[in-house]
Amino acid sequence: MSKVIMVQGTMSNVGKSLLVGGLCRVFAQDGLKVAPFKSQNMALNSFVTADGLELGRAQAMQAECAGVAPSVYMNPILLKPTNDVGSQVIVNGEVVGNMSARDYFAYKKQLVPDIMTAYNELQEWADVIVIEGAGSPAEINLKSDDIVNMGMAKLVDAPVILVGDIDRGGVFAQLLGTLELLEEDERARVKGLVINKFRGDKSLLDSGITMIEDMGKVPVVGTVPYVHLMIDDEDSLSERLDNKWDSSSESLIDIAVIRLPRISNFTDVAPFESINGVKVRFVNNPREIEGSDLVIIPGSKNTISDMKWMRESGMEAAINRFSLNGPVVGICGGFQMMGNTILDPEGVENESEDGLALSSIRGLGLLPIITILQSAKHRSQTEDCFDDLTGIYESLSGEEFIGYEIHNGITNIDYDAIEDTFSKEESPDLVERDDEGKIILVQNGNILGTYVHGIFDNGDLAYRLVEALASKKGVVLQSQDYDFNAIKEAEYDKLADVVRNNLDMDFIYSLIK
Repeated sequence: MSKVIMVQGTMSNVGKSLLVGGLCRVFAQDGLKVAPFKSQNMALNSFVTADGLELGRAQAMQAECAGVAPSVYMNPILLKPTNDVGSQVIVNGEVVGNMSARDYFAYKKQLVPDIMTAYNELQEWADVIVIEGAGSPAEINLKSDDIVNMGMAKLVDAPVILVGDIDRGGVFAQLLGTLELLEEDERARVKGLVINKFRGDKSLLDSGITMIEDMGKVPVVGTVPYVHLMIDDEDSLSERLDNKWDSSSESLIDIAVIRLPRISNFTDVAPFESINGVKVRFVNNPREIEGSDLVIIPGSKNTISDMKWMRESGMEAAINRFSLNGPVVGICGGFQMMGNTILDPEGVENESEDGLALSSIRGLGLLPIITILQSAKHRSQTEDCFDDLTGIYESLSGEEFIGYEIHNGITNIDYDAIEDTFSKEESPDLVERDDEGKIILVQNGNILGTYVHGIFDNGDLAYRLVEALASKKGVVLQSQDYDFNAIKEAEYDKLADVVRNNLDMDFIYSLIK
């Protein structure tokens, strides 16, 4: 039987995902076989496994920290919000359907066997399973049917570390309040408290820590400093989206990422954040595009709705103006928006933001493509190489890439929009297809669209594109031996150092032994 430890938080975004990742890395460095686990995750950032199944991106990151391949068993239930009151429900990596919050609440207890099957699969090989909770265990209106916090801890008899976020204020109230709202048996499971995201002199916390330990009868087993790490974030609570994290002290190249209302898989831009001299900004105002060197339109959970927002907000006009002289990259939903038309004959996306059904919408018109949304979701890992790209993207030609696809819909060349398929003036410069003949990438001049998530994670592809942008602008980047995979591994090691140096690891090991 695997040993187990669980990390829960006083609320969302206290840093649970990174602490779990850090623990996974520490245990792996110490020679243990480690598996992360989160029974239920709500996030729009997801990953596709080698067998074509979908799980939360945070659990994929934690698997990388542990040095193991991501598996759907690490996240058997994934909820992807489609609007403010409902989500797409994914069980064991496959879509079950869309449910309202109330319907899912009534349904989720039926998923306990799926949760335990997944957990038991990990027990077959893991020495240690590190479980992540969700939100707070003290949501007293939801506790009766909990399957992700104390409900999960009870299912597998896990000791719990409770984490509070001092950066958002009120950390002592967070921790003590959470303990007070737990049932007696739940409170007994909490073996240690962690104060996360601390800035300043730790000695200033000493008196508060003494008081909270006296009042809560639970030891504080670590105060973790606020650190900037280039590691995938779980969801839209990421401070990257609010531009609170400056990715470069000296900005030579400026990249504007459109902050769509239903943005998903924004981790696709992470490689650019790790390049010296590059500033990545998430923007939702058309004026913020001005002065950029590259615009990226990321993925979307509701492409038609977000395209409607682009038009109404003025972002469409701003992007079209920018594209006359500047490069624009679209990924997945952003790629679909670049076309002439998006059709939804099956009602896949169901509703626009104002609640009115839209069966089609005109796209940005940047590429001569047409997309038809389909109820069946395409999920696959994709391995290919760039063909002969032109212009700003030329340096990527011939380079191999590995990524993954998650999308509802198929994209084709819009032949009605092209008078002569072979006309150089009208046809795209490049159309790449997979082994089944499906389009995965289209380039035309400054415009590049692709279905492949993680396409810039490979080697130095992001750096090559930034070098081309710098050359066009007439600036010189600081010389850098750039390999994004190596950078990620170094960041995971830094995360492990932070955890090892700031948590009482002897105490942590005593819990799993």
